[in-house]
Amino acid sequence: MRLITLILVLCVSVANAQVGPKIKSAFKYSTIYGAINGGNSIADVNTYSVTTGRLQQQTDKTPFDFSVSVGARKIARFGYENRAKVFYDGTEQSYGDAATVGKVSGFEFLSLFQYRRLLGQNYLDQHHFLRYVDDWWLTKFEYLQNGFADIKYFEASQRFRWKIGSKFSLNAGFVQRISEPYGYDPLAEWVLDNGNLHYTYLALQEGYTVDYDNGEFYNPSGELVATSPEIWEQIVIPDVLDDYVTRKESELPIQWNHSLIAGFDFYHYTKEFWVHTWGSIMPYHIPLKSEYSYRRSIGNKNWIDYGGGFIFGWKITKQLGIFTEGTYNKYWNRRWHKFSVGLNYTLIK
Repeated sequence: MRLITLILVLCVSVANAQVGPKIKSAFKYSTIYGAINGGNSIADVNTYSVTTGRLQQQTDKTPFDFSVSVGARKIARFGYENRAKVFYDGTEQSYGDAATVGKVSGFEFLSLFQYRRLLGQNYLDQHHFLRYVDDWWLTKFEYLQNGFADIKYFEASQRFRWKIGSKFSLNAGFVQRISEPYGYDPLAEWVLDNGNLHYTYLALQEGYTVDYDNGEFYNPSGELVATSPEIWEQIVIPDVLDDYVTRKESELPIQWNHSLIAGFDFYHYTKEFWVHTWGSIMPYHIPLKSEYSYRRSIGNKNWIDYGGGFIFGWKITKQLGIFTEGTYNKYWNRRWHKFSVGLNYTLIK
């Protein structure tokens, strides 16, 4: 054990001697963390039924909620951000992390993997970015996967920056995004002229079979899955459609988007009053020849994507304070947002 400790100490010493001062500076004050959090989910639900005169009881249980988080970050805290906990546990939500411009110039990064189970549903969330901000330009590389909002993309932007005073700045440049074809609808070709979905024919093409004489429906493996049209429509067909859409979307190549981008950033802070707001808009997207591009899916029209955030706090008196925080994003046909609004009043000061 002592030998292993000595080897680790020597490795760290050699690494510190060889790593350049610029790299040390880039990772100074950064934190790597991992955590597991959990708790009970919604309470068990009892359902009752009567079969041949006998009472039947069934208990629906939802497994406990949990999250497993692994991350690394180096982001300077804004004046309104207080570090309430000693350790990072992966549950932190800092609205300021989404800002276009950080509190300080230079290199900052965030990397977060989070696998969680919520109300019996499993989700994988990821958020990674590298950001460099200078007086006249900024660049950012970002990857986001939000399981709740069903959005996943990679984005790289390069912008010129114009500082107007010490609190406000404008920026403009170019952005490149890689994503799945969000405008593609695999079920569109199965919609009839009257607007109805020809779901049974789709199921037959997927390998299901129907015995109309006996009213029985079989899956591709030959197993009986429904004994009536009602069960077929309400239970089996939803799974058929979900599997079909997932498979067809996975077969398509990723899509590129090249766009113009413009934005702003404003930050004002005192101990009694602060405002931090930012926003970006993509008003024009370069046409591409891809058959499954979002532009083609909406009739070769241009569209507008945007995102931004707003943070406001005011300590009106020594006892009373109000706040509001929120972010909102709209990319392609996906929207995701979060917000918090409230007041604090200290009873005895």
